[in-house]
Amino acid sequence: MARVPIIRLGQALIAMVLEELRDSDALELQEELGALLERTGARGVLLDLSVVETVDSFLGRMFHDIASMARLLGGTTIVVGIQPAVAVTLVELGLELKGVHTALTVEQGLARLGRSFARQDRLDRHGRR
Repeated sequence: MARVPIIRLGQALIAMVLEELRDSDALELQEELGALLERTGARGVLLDLSVVETVDSFLGRMFHDIASMARLLGGTTIVVGIQPAVAVTLVELGLELKGVHTALTVEQGLARLGRSFARQDRLDRHGRR
């Protein structure tokens, strides 16, 4: 199994991929993030893919599925650190990754999550969802 430590920072779960992911690693990551979202009540997931150099259609679909799962559990997903070659491959495969927000760095991703939390809090205060 690839090492993917997941830490909680405030209302966010941060998953840092430390080596290339195999299909089984991606499935395990999805399951673990789902369980942690449910157990902790976290409102967002930041997925750091800085070390990922190759991606196939399965892995691309898993990124989409992780974001969809997080959204169904009330969370937002930000993917950071996508390398240009990975972005090109995802486009060539026709994978849109709907619901997946991106940022260049972890810092930018955390800032984007913070803005998402603030926006949701404003909507909740006004009785809209």
